[in-house]
Amino acid sequence: MSLESEVGVFVGAVLQYFGTTVQQAAVCGTPHLALNAPPELSDYTGVIRVSGKRSGLVAVTAPKSMLSVMLMRMQETDMSHANLCDLVGEIANTLAGNARRDFGQQFQISVPEVVSGRDGRLEYPAAGRPIVIPIEWRNYHARLIVCLR
Repeated sequence: MSLESEVGVFVGAVLQYFGTTVQQAAVCGTPHLALNAPPELSDYTGVIRVSGKRSGLVAVTAPKSMLSVMLMRMQETDMSHANLCDLVGEIANTLAGNARRDFGQQFQISVPEVVSGRDGRLEYPAAGRPIVIPIEWRNYHARLIVCLR
C-alpha cells in the first residue's frame, strides 16, 4: 500500500468519525510532512502506538474548546479533564481501529495514551517522519499525526 493510500485511510476514518459521532462533517486539509520540528500539540492529544507490519504512532491533538463542544453534541454534560481525556483517547483509538480494519491483522494497536497540555512531547520512531493532517470542524482546528515506518 502506498503512503498516499495509507494517509487516505486515516483521512477517511476522520471523516467517518465526525459524521457518525457528532453528526457534523469535518474537513481534512492537505497532509504535510513535519520536516523541521515535531508537530505542535494542542490542549489534549490521544496517542495510539502501532506495532506489527508497521510501527510508530497515530495521534489526534485538539483544543479543549473543540472537545467540549463535541461532548455537548454527544449529549454529555460532564466537561471534566478526565472526560476530555477519555474523548481524545477514544477518537485516536477509533481512528487507529478503523485503519487496522484496512491494514489487516498485522497492524497491532495499543490502548490509548493521553498527553495533556501544549508542552507535551511524543516519542516518534527512529527515522520516522510525522505526517500532519489538519482537521477543521465548525470553527475549530485539530490535527491528526501519523508516523509509521
